[in-house]
Amino acid sequence: MERIDTWLAPLAATPWLETTVHLSALVLLAVLADLVTKRVLLRLIRKAVQATPNKYDDALLGRGVISRLAHVVPALVVFYGIPYVPGLPEGVVSVVRNVANGYMILTVALSLGNLLNAIGDIYEQQNPDRARSKPIKGYLQLFKIIAFIVAGILVVAVLIERSPLLLLSGLGAMTAVLMLVFKDTILSFVAAVQLSSNDMLRVGDWLEMPALNADGDVIDIALHTVKVQNWDRTITTIPTWRLINEPFKNWRGMSDSGGRRIMRSLHLDQTSVRFLEDHERTALKRFALIDDYLERKRRELEEHNKVLLAQGRDPVNTRRVTNLGTFRAYVGAYLRAHPRVHGEMIQMVRQLQPGPTGLPLQVYCFTATTAWAEYESIQGDIFDHLYAILPEFGLRVFQEPSGHDMRAMLDPTPGGAQSQAP
Repeated sequence: MERIDTWLAPLAATPWLETTVHLSALVLLAVLADLVTKRVLLRLIRKAVQATPNKYDDALLGRGVISRLAHVVPALVVFYGIPYVPGLPEGVVSVVRNVANGYMILTVALSLGNLLNAIGDIYEQQNPDRARSKPIKGYLQLFKIIAFIVAGILVVAVLIERSPLLLLSGLGAMTAVLMLVFKDTILSFVAAVQLSSNDMLRVGDWLEMPALNADGDVIDIALHTVKVQNWDRTITTIPTWRLINEPFKNWRGMSDSGGRRIMRSLHLDQTSVRFLEDHERTALKRFALIDDYLERKRRELEEHNKVLLAQGRDPVNTRRVTNLGTFRAYVGAYLRAHPRVHGEMIQMVRQLQPGPTGLPLQVYCFTATTAWAEYESIQGDIFDHLYAILPEFGLRVFQEPSGHDMRAMLDPTPGGAQSQAP
């Protein structure tokens, strides 16, 4: 210690140099403490946590509770070391200590927020069924809000060197005025915090909010407003708080999944549904997609009908293949073989409730891309093919009679109205 005092003795003749050297040493010590804490201590803690079979500490480590607390160490060095720097005014020392103290309070509050998130993860991992029926996320968010409010009061009290109780007493009188003047700002701030903490909306997301005629990409998220560029290139500005109070649809899940849904129906004429004759089944075997289906159906029906006929039942009781069932099998095989249809997502061809517009045959699948133009092209190609191949199965598309149909029905000449000269 005496040797250090001997080395620093010449600096006393130059006060500003002495202050600079001590201040630089303090900064260097704070940086060194930060490096030792993060590079050595945190690594040791991480290895110890990974070596234990307990999963609770993994959640604490994964949520950054310990790494967030590590930021307190350099602040402690500054807080306790700044008074020993010679030549600094008392006001500067007080401000630095107050800032360091406020930073430590904020760091502990953020660490507490991460701890609450870790508790939520542990709860969901240990009790997944109970977590779905009785979630605690809302309670944890309430505790976080309370913790941040308390931390904010303490930080302000430390910075202005006043008692927190004094701030609380004045806060009650100012609450009514603040709520009236900054109502929209407070609502927007709370909404922005919820949108951010729950990851409900990001810049670039496709947002759909019919109540405000918003349907497009989010281009800006600010405190008071969220801007959406609609597909017609117009801009819709949405108050941030309305995204919490009113429902909206975020298509990010679709974009991230890599597939976009096709859910569209062919409306068939119900009078065209019938059984297939043997020669028709033979003719349909030229379709490679349903060759195996027809052969499997043939064996299945032969075995079933053989038992019925052996029992002396009337042939009307036998099972037969329909053109509609064969077409459904063809559409399913066509979707499975299509290179632009997502093979790992659900594919389904189903009949819906028939009605006055015919029998809806719904195609339900997902494309292998989410790009809008490509999606529409793939969907169009699929239905172009299905409409064109439909007559091969003896089926007709339902369409309400048009003026041309009426003229063709009333015109007795061969070819109808189309054969007449204009």
